[in-house]
Amino acid sequence: MKKRRHSIKDIASANGVSVTTVSFVLNGKAKEMKISKTVTEKILKYVKKINYRPNQIAQSLRTGKSKILVFMVEDFYFFFAKIASIIEDLAHEKGYKVLFCTNDNDDNKSSELIELYKNIKVDGYIIIPSPGLMPKIKELINEEYPVVLFDRYFSELESNYVGVNNKIASYNATRHLISNNYKNIGFITTEIEQTQMIDRLKGYEGAISDAGLTPWIKKLPILEYNITNNILDDYIRRIIEETPELDAIYFSTNYLALSGLRVLKKNFPQYIDKLGIITFDDLDFFEIYTPSISAVSQPYLELAKCIMDLMFNTLNSELKNKPAIKIELEANLKIRESTRVR
Repeated sequence: MKKRRHSIKDIASANGVSVTTVSFVLNGKAKEMKISKTVTEKILKYVKKINYRPNQIAQSLRTGKSKILVFMVEDFYFFFAKIASIIEDLAHEKGYKVLFCTNDNDDNKSSELIELYKNIKVDGYIIIPSPGLMPKIKELINEEYPVVLFDRYFSELESNYVGVNNKIASYNATRHLISNNYKNIGFITTEIEQTQMIDRLKGYEGAISDAGLTPWIKKLPILEYNITNNILDDYIRRIIEETPELDAIYFSTNYLALSGLRVLKKNFPQYIDKLGIITFDDLDFFEIYTPSISAVSQPYLELAKCIMDLMFNTLNSELKNKPAIKIELEANLKIRESTRVR
């Protein structure tokens, strides 16, 4: 037989007090509401004895607060997985739970998930938005839901945002290659039109222009977004075959770099020590690879803390007419063997 779930009414009845008294004690308001220490301790002892766990959905209907946040990401690989782990810990410290979900960079899936979470009355949204999600984000903001965009944003939309300054970080990475005597620097990216990718390209173009060099840019189709997709390897293999004049390659993301390193090892092992290689977004793997790979490293802990500080500040404030806050942190350039002086 299924064990019956205890309710606040059961606790009140067992302890000879009102439901309101139990509610105040469980919500940490006993002292504020002048409930005696004896009664408070009696209730808490009983709650512990029966291993009471509140029904969060019922609680949200009563209070209007579910103590649940949503963290919607493109996919849980590398960078986002690290951020998610830190966010979960920071939320737990404040008594919040986090629902994690992936949108696969798909607008329809993103919208469906948001509607689902609105129905269960989550308190706030941390979103890595898919390309066409701006109308849905705007709708959330207009309905005064706390929203923090992460990693990318919409330039036309006034919204809270946390990320790194991709343009400056990318400029510095390209300047590092140039200062180490690389002259024919290729930039491999994707066709996806999102702010973080656009800014990384702009940073590369700015450094190349300032140095009086010729840009070489290759944008791979959006459909080849999967790091396990062999078609992506085929694109990069053809790029290397068709551009022997390149003396360095800058990959705009770590999964493109992983594909590139796989291609080099399999098809062009003679190039591994000759090409300058740098990537945006660091991985532990890049440090132990031979040669070790230079990378732009995003500050995981600082980013997660800024996201949660902004979320909790938004949760605890009056949203109406409150200006959006945009936070951009500096990324770090990890210089390793793959960009040694030519």
